[in-house]
Amino acid sequence: MSKAKQSAHQVQQPSRVREGLPFPLGATWDGLGVNFAIFSAHATKVELCLFDASGETELERIVLPEYTDEIWHGYLPDAHPGQVYGYRVYGPYEPEAGHRFNPNKLLIDPYAKQLVGELRWSEALFGYTIGHPDGDLSFDERDSAPFVPKCKVIDPAFTWGRDHPVQVPWDRTIIYETHARGYTMRHPAVAEEVRGTFEAFKTPEVIDHIRKLGVSSIEFLPIHAFVQDQHLLEKGMSNYWGYNSIAFFAPHPKYLASGKISEFKEMIAHLHNADLEVILDVVYNHTAEGNELGPTLSMRGIDNVSYYRLMPDDKRYYINDSGTGNTLDMSHPCVVQMVTDSLRYWASEMHVDGFRFDLATILGREHEGFDERHGFLVACRQDPVLAKTKLIAEPWDCGPGGYQVGGFPPGWAEWNDQFRDTVRAFWKGDEGQLPDVASRLTGSGDLYNQRGRRPFSSVNFITAHDGFTLNDLVSYNDKHNEDNDEDNRDGSDNNLSWNHGVEGPTDDPEINELRYRQMRNFFATLLFSQGTPMIVAGDEFARTQHGNNNAYCQDSEIGWIDWNISEDSQELLTFVRKLVRLRQRFPMLRRNRFLVGAYNEELGVKDVTWLAPNAEEISIEQWHDVNNRCMGMLLDGRAQPTGIRRAGSDATLLIILSAHHEQIDFTLPEVPQGIYWNRLVDTSNPTARPERFDFGQQCEVMGRSLLMLELIKEATPGNQW
Repeated sequence: MSKAKQSAHQVQQPSRVREGLPFPLGATWDGLGVNFAIFSAHATKVELCLFDASGETELERIVLPEYTDEIWHGYLPDAHPGQVYGYRVYGPYEPEAGHRFNPNKLLIDPYAKQLVGELRWSEALFGYTIGHPDGDLSFDERDSAPFVPKCKVIDPAFTWGRDHPVQVPWDRTIIYETHARGYTMRHPAVAEEVRGTFEAFKTPEVIDHIRKLGVSSIEFLPIHAFVQDQHLLEKGMSNYWGYNSIAFFAPHPKYLASGKISEFKEMIAHLHNADLEVILDVVYNHTAEGNELGPTLSMRGIDNVSYYRLMPDDKRYYINDSGTGNTLDMSHPCVVQMVTDSLRYWASEMHVDGFRFDLATILGREHEGFDERHGFLVACRQDPVLAKTKLIAEPWDCGPGGYQVGGFPPGWAEWNDQFRDTVRAFWKGDEGQLPDVASRLTGSGDLYNQRGRRPFSSVNFITAHDGFTLNDLVSYNDKHNEDNDEDNRDGSDNNLSWNHGVEGPTDDPEINELRYRQMRNFFATLLFSQGTPMIVAGDEFARTQHGNNNAYCQDSEIGWIDWNISEDSQELLTFVRKLVRLRQRFPMLRRNRFLVGAYNEELGVKDVTWLAPNAEEISIEQWHDVNNRCMGMLLDGRAQPTGIRRAGSDATLLIILSAHHEQIDFTLPEVPQGIYWNRLVDTSNPTARPERFDFGQQCEVMGRSLLMLELIKEATPGNQW
């Protein structure tokens, strides 16, 4: 066993340290001084290191005097907000036993509320000596403090005024996924000096665009403080998406134009004032410390064997269910406490409305596999703060049994990749998609209609940050990630995309018309399906990443949104706004009950009826005809369950989808005299005004198009519809 050598650092200007309290964890200002508390079950000593305001000069090292219930703690009466600090933790350096203590490495407090400075890569960051014959079994004595971000004590006081949770009902929720930096980097109305920051989201024109679109909830890609990968920096790139967290309580410093935590809170207040929810994409499945060859930045040096899942037969190595080198051990009670404390902090102190959990299966995995009764999932459900927030799982990871779509407990919504893949395949013209499309349109009841779960559980999406933009989905057959400098090996090859005849941009008007029609088809399918729709920012006006389907490293014009909107793209934007208004207008498009084709004997109607082009119900043979690419979905508003009808809920709608390349004549269902069909949407003619169709009339459905018609009754006495 290698022994850590205590530094001979001279203590200057000694502080009057007291025993303090083991709770709350982190650095807490109480108006008189600061309490410091940090968990470590296996440390032998913990030093609190104080720095000057810049974080460059270490001023003092103070041994935390007390150890209570595995918490090291102390109180400094002369400390105050703005104090910059870090930790050095002593203990055994025994990698084979899972211990990697090295007091030469300055460590970030896992509960730090703000970070100062950026990580600068150096061999001194590693607990072992790079190049040593013993590899990570060796012990490095170089001081890492000059290269590590420091923690800062904050004053959490903020005047929220009239701010309150927006609490958009799930059935009215439309998620708008965006990047906190990339959304405003090219926005012409945003002052150049604040572009790419939280401050930029206070710009009236930014908020106005989101409000006019009609979405309810902004979902930010990770904003927790994260680390830039060394190999990307060496290539002149960066970890743009931010899925490399190192501090779960601190916002990423680069996103603070003012350098003050209050900037995030002010942004939240402005968005709430516009009736917009804020959802954070959070990464609690791993940290930026990587595997056994990674740097020692925080948890590895605080208590490696407690924070991370290690191989049971050789604790030198890490279980890598995240695919990034390490996995947080969510079976450890103190790790569960850290994650839930982080969530409560963002919900309570920062007024965030919900969370989307990256690789969420990890958060419910015990050592023997995924368990919906995992302590973390149970804690979220019973916690009085978290139970009021929106909880959205990305229900997969690369570990054993990692695909859990439909497997999360009640109260959770889930990203539904089966919706994405089915709808993409259908509009591409693939064979045999009709039965699956019907399931996805009706909220994926085959996955979620159990245990009282509602259709909102299915978060439906066509695109996400990871993959093609909607424009690129209809413009490229293959990914084009050459700018990522990985020989186009990165990113998924299974995109279910179609370029419609030319790879990339073209001047061919017919191809461009068809591409825009397909984008309208995707949007209409998404917004007219039961469940919770998610739109990726910029798709509403056909933004492109030039075929790059993995822009994780592109903090550049590839990843940023281009606000130079063409005439065709403006027409698409107008069309999407119309679809959103229709979704909100008709409760039948966002029911709280699953559509199951149930027959109401009293009324003589079904909640959903599937029609063939001849207006008859689709037969079993037609469902199994792999060449069948057209169907009508008749939603009869009279079939709403008793007691839950709302204004407009009795509207009857007919949605016709045809992925055939040729025109189809669709016979409209016959209805009593005095009733007619009013065409509201035709993706082949986005600017067409509503058009009346009488009962039994044939409606021309252009190739690859979607129509929606509303049943209208004329003002005649005794009309029952």
